[in-house]
Amino acid sequence: MSGPSVLFVLDLAGTFAFALNGALTALRAARVDIVGVVTLGMITAVGGGAIRDVLLGAVPPAAFMDWRYLTVAAGGGLIVFWLGSRLERFSGAIDVLDAAGLALFAVTGAGKALEFGAGPVQAIILGAITGVGGGTVRDVLVQRVPSVLSGGLYAIPALVGAALLVAADHGGVDAVLGVPAALCAAAVCFLIRVAGLRFGWDAPRPPSSGRPGPPGDN
Repeated sequence: MSGPSVLFVLDLAGTFAFALNGALTALRAARVDIVGVVTLGMITAVGGGAIRDVLLGAVPPAAFMDWRYLTVAAGGGLIVFWLGSRLERFSGAIDVLDAAGLALFAVTGAGKALEFGAGPVQAIILGAITGVGGGTVRDVLVQRVPSVLSGGLYAIPALVGAALLVAADHGGVDAVLGVPAALCAAAVCFLIRVAGLRFGWDAPRPPSSGRPGPPGDN
């Protein structure tokens, strides 16, 4: 890895992206006031990292030790609250923000796990949890099936991004063509997620399974 400073910047960027995503989802999926918009944005932004930190024994979680995390998360929620009607015109914005947050958090989550002495497999799993945790809590709160369980490539890109970061760390690779390894891993995760959205790719399913039909089909 290129150093904790890069991971910290990526972590804040992911926090902001997920805060925007969570707040936008709140506007689209539920009738909520300013408290609901900001709260869902903040939960989306810091939820996965909080779960990761608790599992690592890094308590209190980073979001409650460094004021910048909650400030960035609240700022993202407030931006959506004031500009939500304009932002909703861009239907793809939520998916792109979600992909960005997923990629950044998967990489920073794996990086922090390595810093705390986690093994390679554990670091990859914790990276994925960091990426999908906040969005899962958000979806439960707005009574939606979590994205990680409802098809599409979601957990898989997070696992790939985290695995690339872990591989680079164990291989002593700091950069690829001058680009920090953490950014390269995040870019791969982001591209896989966006490609899955663009082309409708799904995670593998059992041969006999299919997409559930609309309510009332059974």
